[in-house]
Amino acid sequence: MVAAAVHARIDSTRIRSVEGMGFAAAREGPTLDATVALAAEAVGNLPEPPAGPVVAEGGEFYEEPAERVGLSFRPEFKYVESIGERETVQAAHHAAYAARDLLL
Repeated sequence: MVAAAVHARIDSTRIRSVEGMGFAAAREGPTLDATVALAAEAVGNLPEPPAGPVVAEGGEFYEEPAERVGLSFRPEFKYVESIGERETVQAAHHAAYAARDLLL
């Protein structure tokens, strides 16, 4: 598995700038605990820690409640709410796919 974290400045409808990216990889199978740990490692590998929440799609964490997943992230965690957040998650997906292709 490969995870990418994108630290971006956004408004409600778009990404305004990308401040940095963090990556992590693991050979472990896709379980909730492994996926959360991998995503937390990618966030930890950002050049600067984000001031705002870590945002992801619910499906990334098997539709578990944000309160449970959020225990592994700081400063806070939430699921996508705006178009700008969705665009940032999509950028992270593209980065993770590209990184995975480089590792294969």
